Amino acid sequence: MSEFYIGVMSGTSLDGIDIAYCEIKQESFELLHSATYPFNKEIKEKILKALKTPVTLKQIGELDTRLGEMYADALERFIAEKKIDKKQIAAIGLHGQTLWHEPEGEYPFSMQLGNPNIITALTNIRVVSDFRRKDMALGGQGAPFAPAFHQYIFSRLKAKIAIVNIGGMANLSLLGENLTGYDTGCGNVLMDYWVSLHNSAMFDEDGRWAKSGTPNSELLEQMLSEPYFSKKAPKSTGRELFNGAWLERELQTFSHKKGGTLHIKNMDVQATLLELTVSSIANEVKKNEINLLIVCGGGVKNGYLMQRLGDVLRGVEVVSSDECGVSSEFMEAMAFAWLAHERVHKNCVKLSSVTGASKDSILGAIYE
Repeated sequence: MSEFYIGVMSGTSLDGIDIAYCEIKQESFELLHSATYPFNKEIKEKILKALKTPVTLKQIGELDTRLGEMYADALERFIAEKKIDKKQIAAIGLHGQTLWHEPEGEYPFSMQLGNPNIITALTNIRVVSDFRRKDMALGGQGAPFAPAFHQYIFSRLKAKIAIVNIGGMANLSLLGENLTGYDTGCGNVLMDYWVSLHNSAMFDEDGRWAKSGTPNSELLEQMLSEPYFSKKAPKSTGRELFNGAWLERELQTFSHKKGGTLHIKNMDVQATLLELTVSSIANEVKKNEINLLIVCGGGVKNGYLMQRLGDVLRGVEVVSSDECGVSSEFMEAMAFAWLAHERVHKNCVKLSSVTGASKDSILGAIYE
């Protein structure tokens, strides 16, 4: 019997709202429709401001409401444009916008905004949200969740497989009997920050600017000494660590080592940041006997990034998930459609081996 679910995802890049309409049967999963809608620029600026300066409870509450309305508007557009019958939709799986993720503080928490009550009130469709906090209540990281979906969707492949999703952050899934996965560190977030600062662009299209520069090996080595990279899994991270302030501190430290002046071109910094993403992913892949690396997320569109991954990972076939018949662009939105299906059917999601939770559990809250 077929059931139909919608997944909604907006990641740390804050570059758009991905929506996926999926058909789920007992033995199959199919993406039927997908689209990306612009992220409200004013809300994006408020989120970025909230990440680096003190905010009030009023500001947090208003962001929660405005994000809920933004998601609802995008969903209504999507449903109308794709001519989807609302009565067919079993549920909407909503990740929400992560504002802060701190799984290892004195009082661990993860905050995703985008009030699901508003979405179900405006669309009149059941919403499943708040996926992370149950896992964290059981001692887990509450992230990444993608490995469980990767295991589900790629288990048919017989190779020794790893999947890396390169969004704002990068997360790696290692498939097998003992599923593991974790955030390797920064994905596109620092490259996006640097190119927006110096080229007034949202991202470095196809990695052209990075390709025009020369990586600085000393700066790269310094950045790779960030303790997160050597930390053992389970682990997860986000903009609360890898952000513009982190990069500026690294550049300042490097400058002091060189006598107080930063003798490095902007394009060379960009090239070094691309190598940081490549190295932090490749270093983890090399720790495992992998012969196929499947790449998804926005990083797939960066041709130079994909080329460098292939160069560094000799002996490993590096392909986009599109080449395996699964959308690279909408992978995460599809994952949350699947997670909504698992919650509606009260299925435990097998993630404890990934997150470090004390046990697998039913994840997500239902808003009827």
